[in-house]
Amino acid sequence: MGGAVAAIEKGFMQKEIVESAYRFQKEIEAKKRIIVGVNEFVTEEEIPIKILQIDPEIEKKLVERLKQIKKQRNQAKAKETLNKLRRAAEQDNTNLMPFILQAVKEYATLGEICDTLREVFGEYKPPSIF
Repeated sequence: MGGAVAAIEKGFMQKEIVESAYRFQKEIEAKKRIIVGVNEFVTEEEIPIKILQIDPEIEKKLVERLKQIKKQRNQAKAKETLNKLRRAAEQDNTNLMPFILQAVKEYATLGEICDTLREVFGEYKPPSIF
């Protein structure tokens, strides 16, 4: 296939994973593969699941704190470091960590750093094989 990258681009890896997961699930459902507590020796007892919920007041405080940080930082320097990061990302074989660390030191947010990198690299979308 021309290597792992070519196999991924052709959807081979994803197809193999999907087929393996399908076979595994069919074995569980047919009880050819026993998983205690899932398809054999199952208890009917309901176990409550605690879901993490953020207190709305804490969320408001964090949003306000972020706004304050953005307001108080040196906007020009933050923008400059993000531009340097963008230019570095556009180059082949450039270590981006020093540029990311500099952006963090200038109080660029994780969202701003990720947005900058997304502009250059885009977002990975696995090939659809179905």
